Amino acid sequence: MNGRNGARRKTNRLQQGNDMAALDPEIATEIRDLFCKVRNYSKPSNGEWCIPNPNDALRYPTKEHCPLQALKLSLNAVKNQLSDKNVQIWHQHTNSTNRAGKVIATVRSAANAEICTQAWCKFYEILGNFNLLPEEALQCGELNTVHLCEAPGAFITALNHFIKNSESTRYCDWSWAANTLNPYHEANSGSSTIADDRLIANTLPWWFFGSDNTGDIMIQKHLLELQVFVTNMPHVDLVTADGSIDCQENPDKQETLVASLHYCEVTAALLLLSLGGSFVLKMFTLYEHSSVCLLYLLNCCFHSVSVFKPATSKAGNSEVYVVCLHYEGKEAVRPLLSKLIRNYGASLADREALFPSFVIPQSFLKQHEEVCSYFHTLQVKTIRENLQLFESMSTEQRQRLDFIRDFTAQEYLQRFKVTFLPRSRWLSRNTVTPACCRVSAGRLLGQKHQTGSFNQRKELQTLSWKARVERGCHATWIQQHCTEASRPGCFLEGPWVDCHVDSWYVVVGAALSAVRNSSFCEGGILNHLNEALVSTEVVWTEIPPCDSCLVISAASIMSDVTDLCSISASNHNESNKEKRCLVFGSRSVWGVCEGQIGDLVLTFCAEPSFPGSGCATLQDGERLYQQTLLGCVVYSLQNLSSGDALLLPLFSALTRITAAVVLCLHASFRTVTFRCPPPSCAVGAVLVCVGFCPDSAARILPVLTDVYSCMDQLLSKEKDAVENSLSGCDRQVLQFVPMEELLAGRLTDFLWTMNSEIIKQKLHLLM
Repeated sequence: MNGRNGARRKTNRLQQGNDMAALDPEIATEIRDLFCKVRNYSKPSNGEWCIPNPNDALRYPTKEHCPLQALKLSLNAVKNQLSDKNVQIWHQHTNSTNRAGKVIATVRSAANAEICTQAWCKFYEILGNFNLLPEEALQCGELNTVHLCEAPGAFITALNHFIKNSESTRYCDWSWAANTLNPYHEANSGSSTIADDRLIANTLPWWFFGSDNTGDIMIQKHLLELQVFVTNMPHVDLVTADGSIDCQENPDKQETLVASLHYCEVTAALLLLSLGGSFVLKMFTLYEHSSVCLLYLLNCCFHSVSVFKPATSKAGNSEVYVVCLHYEGKEAVRPLLSKLIRNYGASLADREALFPSFVIPQSFLKQHEEVCSYFHTLQVKTIRENLQLFESMSTEQRQRLDFIRDFTAQEYLQRFKVTFLPRSRWLSRNTVTPACCRVSAGRLLGQKHQTGSFNQRKELQTLSWKARVERGCHATWIQQHCTEASRPGCFLEGPWVDCHVDSWYVVVGAALSAVRNSSFCEGGILNHLNEALVSTEVVWTEIPPCDSCLVISAASIMSDVTDLCSISASNHNESNKEKRCLVFGSRSVWGVCEGQIGDLVLTFCAEPSFPGSGCATLQDGERLYQQTLLGCVVYSLQNLSSGDALLLPLFSALTRITAAVVLCLHASFRTVTFRCPPPSCAVGAVLVCVGFCPDSAARILPVLTDVYSCMDQLLSKEKDAVENSLSGCDRQVLQFVPMEELLAGRLTDFLWTMNSEIIKQKLHLLM
């Protein structure tokens, strides 16, 4: 009842607000202006704006444009006033002053939008303001779109919502493909990779990650491979590019840092688009020569170019969207495009200017300066207002802002005709998906959360890794001593029967250089560990235990195995005959003299060799370690009998390969748990597997044997290449179980818990 009354009061307030807006021209104008932040370039009729001679491209040094540099200095002077502001408090404040701050929640409630983020609302706004979808494509009933740097996929879900609810597009046959940095590739930096995989996990076949599996669109071969990836599309009607690079610690250099990415995105769009197609590119400030050249090129290649700041893009940031309509085709730009492709890569904008200043007409520069001045004025005005309100905000100002925020949300729904879309028409229709579970549990892995002020973060960079950990949110947890030998509380009950072994496939890509992010671990603690390993010479076998921690004994683990075997046998009405336990590790490491404990016969084998010192941050991603570990599992599944047990030391399970190994054990045993730390002096965990199921293991064994052979072949090629001084053979098996299965069931929670314990113990010892 209270909820209904609250909703009625809000409706009455909004109705009252509509009347106020009609009576108050100032408020009506302010709200209208929110949705009209756009500037259009106007081509001269004399054809002065034309694609420069390719011979002039990438040959001359860059040039600073004085009026634009003056705008840059002015903006930075205003932004510098934020350097002492606590970022979390400041963001909370600017969220409360953001006129469009209630749009997202309103759209979620009213429209049931899939992945309804700020990006969703921005792109839906762009779709509502510009005719992005070419009329020719709609008339023939077939629409094809490509989305670059797209994670988590909100542009795609917004387009789906728009298509499904629009009369002109509802029955259109829509195909799409997307690219982004692969959130599952362990070598991708956590700070630049979006880990929110709600859409990706359920639409993986539509995502392009390239032959090395990283998804990096700034690699030349990936550009050409992407062109092949979309060959099933007879024409490409729309390309979007929403990419950026982490510039949080260098905000004054954002435009320069993202220039090469923008060049690559534009090159990809010009290569992929068909005649008449549209292109949407996210950019920031447009003051540098690189941006001048890029905007000039786009104006030469498209019939119309606009720079647009959506109402739902926070007014105090530099983000704008360049909207290009009616591509004039590849023929005119082909010679220049060929040169851009030859020079394509992460340093494309670092070499020379795309165009020399003498080929860019003054008529274009004048319009570009006007565009930059317009958005500079808007941004500076917003920052100054936020600074003023941060110091003091009256009740009247707060009420006025709240009213405008409420009205803006309703205006958004009406202006862009946002209507309800049932879940059955979403792209990801699963009621509960593995990825949704991860996200709802707060596990947006590897995301970089800012704390403190900019000045404080700069100071932190000068400190040692230990000092940074001690000031971080994980310090108390890491410094806790292990005071009791707690019994294992995290189990995988098996055998896991939902293994679709017939659909498993091997993914091979560039060998991992480090494990920088993981789908099976919280990103912050992994970052701490990597910083520690880079700063410290670590030989795990030589690090002494912590005197204040109670170390779990080998006898305790053996006792647990015996108890678990008895429970398993009792639950499955098995006889009390002797069971065998295959133990990887020497008798001396385990401190066991006898070959039998109770009814448990012990068989010892050489344990997997732990990663060497070649790359301290490789964790369990080292190729030889992965092959050895897989070999131990293959040997176990070949030699164990029904009901037997297995003790397998594990360095960590951060990679897809090691996670898949744990999944295979989950599918082959009735119970899998772990003990951490293990009894040996190498830091990690011991997997405790009880109740071997031969029939289940028999399904998996051939696949594991094939994967092991594939690993062996790759390592042999690498060895031959080194001996013969060849290059290009540095490849690695990155995955053999689809991510959809690795993220299913309780495996992710199990690995998350185990990896957290392993990393905590490592950091605890290093601290």
